[in-house]
Amino acid sequence: MNWEQLLSLKRFGDTEKRHRALQDETRLGFEVDFDRIIFSSTFRSLQDKTQVIPLSETDFVHTRLTHSLEVSVVGRTLGRKVGKVLLERHPELEKLGYTFNDFGAIVAAASVTHDIGNPPFGHSGEKAIGEYFKTGNGLQYKNQLTEKEYQDLIDFEGNANGFKILTESREGISGGLRLSYATLGAFLKYPKESLPKKPSRHICDKKYGFFQTDKEAFLDVVSELGMLKKSTQNISYFRHPLAYLVEAADDICYTIIDFEDGINLGLIEEEFALEYMIKLVKDVIDSKKYHSLQSKKDRVSYLRALAIGVLINEAVEIFLQNETAILDGTFDKSLLDKCKYEAQINDIIKISINKIYESKEVIEKEIAGYKIIGDLLDVFITAVNNKFNGNETNYDYLIINLLPDECIVDFESTYQRIMNITSYVAGLSDSYAMRLHKKLTGNII
Repeated sequence: MNWEQLLSLKRFGDTEKRHRALQDETRLGFEVDFDRIIFSSTFRSLQDKTQVIPLSETDFVHTRLTHSLEVSVVGRTLGRKVGKVLLERHPELEKLGYTFNDFGAIVAAASVTHDIGNPPFGHSGEKAIGEYFKTGNGLQYKNQLTEKEYQDLIDFEGNANGFKILTESREGISGGLRLSYATLGAFLKYPKESLPKKPSRHICDKKYGFFQTDKEAFLDVVSELGMLKKSTQNISYFRHPLAYLVEAADDICYTIIDFEDGINLGLIEEEFALEYMIKLVKDVIDSKKYHSLQSKKDRVSYLRALAIGVLINEAVEIFLQNETAILDGTFDKSLLDKCKYEAQINDIIKISINKIYESKEVIEKEIAGYKIIGDLLDVFITAVNNKFNGNETNYDYLIINLLPDECIVDFESTYQRIMNITSYVAGLSDSYAMRLHKKLTGNII
């Protein structure tokens, strides 16, 4: 892969190449990507989607929105630091007009979208959708779908749904948000289809990145960017190099900030913050400053800021050391999996799993999510299929009228009808999904 092609400013839906030297320096094309995402309705819905701990009455807890914004800030710094060195290594990029800010803007835009396709109720939302089609009423559609179409549903993936949201055309709107190819490439952490599942231990095979409905859009993106093909039998590619930085930004934030949330909520004792995070920050901490801070929140915040800074520098160093392997597809781990703090990071994650992710409040949220998501899928999919088959009841008619205009379900393909309903349900916020479920079950009080 080569950097000039990977940094394509061409927008999804364009027919002509865009040149960096002709860009308006007051508002670069990659910065336009970020702006379009921030103003989109799908991004706004993240303000009411659970990150980990749901529906808390405190101001400590992160939603998908605040998490995504923080990941974008870390991603911007990662991109700028890497970009500064890459311009020295590849002076031809500077001659074409590229600056280190371009790298930061691409990674920031891809980072702020990284959760845009995730369903309500946290990661359990993905599992709830999958279970509906694997063991619930959705199993009845298996024989009407290809193997890969069915796999898309039973292994529903927020990353693939995010790609659908960013690129899906509607009448009058070609190319979704019309982001640059570079940003779309950096967004694709898992540039493969749903089958075969985990064909290797390479990090890009861990999950999948697009639904069968969006195959042509995916192939267009990887072709424009010159991403390397990984398999000749199935659609599978090696990552866009900047996807490693997007992943690192997310890993850094959820590892450290979820831990911080747990401490501030009293789910994790403050002593754990010093015991586990000090191993990350021992070379940069000002002990006098730390002990002068009067509140737990301030002390933990100080440790968090230092830890994020340390991990940013570590991720940048690993990326730059392995640039060649990343470009040729042979770098097969995440950046943090290769860092010298891997053991400390894993210790923090283990504590978070035990104290936060498996806490009673989180488990209760997951149980509710399974019921709500399963019921919503069942009602809407049944109504849409009944209409298609000419068996529409008055109840089905009313249900279909609840769907927004942009949710198109009038397809010949069973898979497309089901996938569009599934994507619609995945796009609901936690609160709206609960309100809608109450109405559909007759609880309107």
